[in-house]
Amino acid sequence: MIRFAVKLSVDEAAEKLLAAVAAYPMGLVAHANGQANCAKKGIAVPADQVLEIFRPDYAMKVWAAEKAAGIDIPLRIHLYEANGKNWVAYRPAADVFKAYVNPQLDVLAAELDAIFTQLLASLDAWRIPS
Repeated sequence: MIRFAVKLSVDEAAEKLLAAVAAYPMGLVAHANGQANCAKKGIAVPADQVLEIFRPDYAMKVWAAEKAAGIDIPLRIHLYEANGKNWVAYRPAADVFKAYVNPQLDVLAAELDAIFTQLLASLDAWRIPS
């Protein structure tokens, strides 16, 4: 898992990542805002959002390599508040697809990890040094 703190609010980090996804281009499959959803029920929780990101051409390649791996797409970026900081977490495709022991998925994972590295780099200027 890749995890790092950012100086941005969770909303600001989501905006920057959404812009990077659109510019790359990748596809935003879903954007779940847990904090906003809980607020609709009168429940206050710390910021928590999940961006599900993928693209149809990559989905077709994953399915062709290993149909069962469809359960693991889209890939997700988790943005959340904890311990007084705002965090970004991402499970690399190489880790996600490792269990399938499939060389075709390994190639796809390397391509996807390069893309997600670029997406996450949109937050580098706001990353808190570790």
